[in-house]
Formats: sequence, C-alpha cells, structure tokens
Amino acid sequence: MITILAFLLTLGILVVIHEYGHYRVAVACGVKVLRFSVGFGRVLWRHQRSPDSTEFVVCALPLGGYVRMLDEREAPVMPEEMSQAFNRKTLWQRSAIVAAGPLANLGLAVLLYASAHWIGLEEPKAVLAPPPAASLAERAGLRGGDWVRAAAVDGGEWSDIGSMSDLRWQATQAATQRQRLDLQVTDRDGRGLRTLTLDLGGIDPLEVDAGFIRKAGLGGLFSEPVLGDVKAGGPAALAGLKAGDRVLEVDGLPITDAQTLRERIRAGVREGQALAQRWRLERDGRMLQVEVTPRAMRDGDKTIGRIDAFVGLPPAMVTVRHGPIEGLVQATQRTWDVSVLTVRMLGRMLIGEASLKNLSGPITIADYAGQSVQQGLAYYLGFLALVSVSLGVLNLLPLPMLDGGHLMYYIFEGITGRPVSDLWLARLQRGGIAVLLLMMSVALFNDVARLLGLH
Repeated sequence: MITILAFLLTLGILVVIHEYGHYRVAVACGVKVLRFSVGFGRVLWRHQRSPDSTEFVVCALPLGGYVRMLDEREAPVMPEEMSQAFNRKTLWQRSAIVAAGPLANLGLAVLLYASAHWIGLEEPKAVLAPPPAASLAERAGLRGGDWVRAAAVDGGEWSDIGSMSDLRWQATQAATQRQRLDLQVTDRDGRGLRTLTLDLGGIDPLEVDAGFIRKAGLGGLFSEPVLGDVKAGGPAALAGLKAGDRVLEVDGLPITDAQTLRERIRAGVREGQALAQRWRLERDGRMLQVEVTPRAMRDGDKTIGRIDAFVGLPPAMVTVRHGPIEGLVQATQRTWDVSVLTVRMLGRMLIGEASLKNLSGPITIADYAGQSVQQGLAYYLGFLALVSVSLGVLNLLPLPMLDGGHLMYYIFEGITGRPVSDLWLARLQRGGIAVLLLMMSVALFNDVARLLGLH
C-alpha cells in the first residue's frame, strides 16, 4: 500500500508541476486555457469558477496530464477570442509555452535536491569492503577498509567524496564517458593517503547498467568482523560465542572485515560435511580461542556453512548536509549533471553503445518510490528530484508527441518562415507514437525482468 501511495504521490506532484509550467506561461502570454487536467479518462473531480474560466479536473487514469488551450486547429474559435488562441501567438510565445513544462520539472528538481541537502541525508561512509578478485577495484589496488576521500574524472579537478553515493555517482559518470577515475584513499582511520586509478575507459558502455557498480568492485561496504545477535542452540551459541565478539583469525588466517569472515564460515564444509574451525577472538579486551563447527546447509547446488549468528556491524554512516547557498549550488550542479548523463545515456542506447536495460518503467519507479518513502523525507525528495529530471529531459527530446517535438517544429518554422505542413505533421505524429510505444514496451519488459531476477 505504501508503494502504491508513494507512486501516486510522485506522479501527481510531477504531472501537476509540469502542466502548471505550461499553464502559467500560457496565461502570461494571453492564451485562454480551457482545461487543466491531471490524469486521463473519466473525471473524478472538477472545479471551474465561471463558465468562461479554466476548468480544473482530476481523472481516473493518473499516468500523465494535459493543458488544453484555445486553438483554431482543434475547434472553431469565436471572433472576439481570436487574440487568445494559441495558434495566433508569436513563434517565441508558442515556444515558451511548450518549453515551460519540462523546464518546470528541471526547476523543481533543483528545489528538491536543495531541500534534501538542507535536511541532510544519512548515507554510508565511502569505506569499501574487499573488492572481488579480478574486479577493476581489485586490479587498481583497492583493499578492504580503504576510505575514498576524493575523486577526479580523467585527471580533472578533484571532488570530495562525502559518502558512498558520491563515489558511485563519480564512477558512473566516468564509465559513461569512457574515462579513467582517479581516487585518493586512506585507511579507515584516515591515515596513509595514496592515489589509485580505476581504468573505466576500457569498460564496454553496454555494461554500464544497474549492476555496473557491483561488477566494478565498488558495491560492498566495509563492516567490522564483530558478531551481533546469536541464535540459541545454533553453532555459534554451542561454541560459546556472544554478541560483541570481535573475530581476529579463523584457522590462522587473519580476519579484517565481516565479508571475509562470512566467506570463511561459508567455506567451513567439505564434501557436504561441516568442519571444525579454530577461531581467535577478542571479548572485553581479552583474547580467546574457541572451536566453531558451522552447520552445513544447501544453497542452490552448493553446500555452505552457517553459524546462526549475525556477522558484522552496520556500516559506518555520515550525515551529508549543506548550508542554504551551498545546498542550492550543489542542487543546481546535480540537476545539470543528471540531465547531461541522461541525454548521453539515451544517445548511447540509440546507437547501440549502452544497454537498453537502463530504461525503467512504472513498476521500477513505484518500487523505488516506496523504498525511498520508508527511508525518510530527504531520501524521497532526492528520488523525486531524479524522476523530475528524467521527465524534464525526456519531454525535451525531439520526438513528435513530446514537447521537444513541438519545439522541433517551431525551429523549422523559424528557419523557413512557414509551419510544418499538415501532411508531415501527421506522418511525424505516427512515427513519434511508434517510438514512444517501443520505449514504453522496453521499459515495461525491463521492469518485469528485474522482478523475476533476470536483470
């Protein structure tokens, strides 16, 4: 229920702001607005101050909205209202009205990002778990417990890394541009500064999808090898382990993080039989030696070890918060960066240099909306800003049926001095509908594939 309500709230806000942009600029240009609709289909709610004023409605199907203006091309117009018809306005006025919707979404994104920055986000600190063997991160020399302090794309200006999301954003930008990513890292206590380079220039753009960060070896968060809750009667409890025990060694091998400890526990079986392990641990300042025999259990086609205890402390968190001016500047920069990244990704998908798996539809949006609402207001505002940028950029694409398509017609009119002919308008509209239906089909397929675990 939370997911559905969050999805409807997200759509409602974005549609209202988009259409309000069209509406306000149309009114400012002297165009008579007949209807302001949120949704399509059967009218659920209606308000109109007078028979001659704008009719505001909410309809049953909430997947969009529209602003209907007085226009001679759609219906006869009374002579006394000719000056208020959209088609009678100058080229720059019509262009401004059309562009106002997407620009309203981009402006909203700036305010939402800024609000999230002002409220503050609790995010994981950019301290990395041991990267997988042979991953880009492992080949670059990153180790478990490394704290990433700054990053630079292709030798550019260094940017501070405040959290794990900052690091992932920088890595995604570098990968989509096929450029290297330089990192300044220390140990988790801030000592031993060194510079490393991730060779993201060699990444196939088709691999830059939702799972790219994990494949590159930057997905894991460092966790201390400390035990949490211990289940009564399980192998950990039978061995005398307690919550708060810090594991130092397993069978003589040093344990530096929770991920390594989990791997040693999982490997504590041979030919389907559990093996006793010698653990050295620290408890209340004392060193102890215990013998732990994991419980063998099936995991797919493999047999792994379990000890029935929570392994690892929660990752270290930081509060990312900016002041009024800095927050607004950061929000503007993030909106620009996301817009550029979106355009670049769409362009690469068009020419086959990026994976179509990056397209998401309503199911994914609804899922993320629900998750972000449960994480808190600042997270939801950041998610809403991201979707608002995507909606603004999408509507500016030069595709018939979208605002960008109408702007394309006006550019043609400005260059040639005459509007696009009705014949070509009809042809372009049909082509635009076909392209949009194809994009929606691919996005919906990706949604279902993610639900089924195929992506």
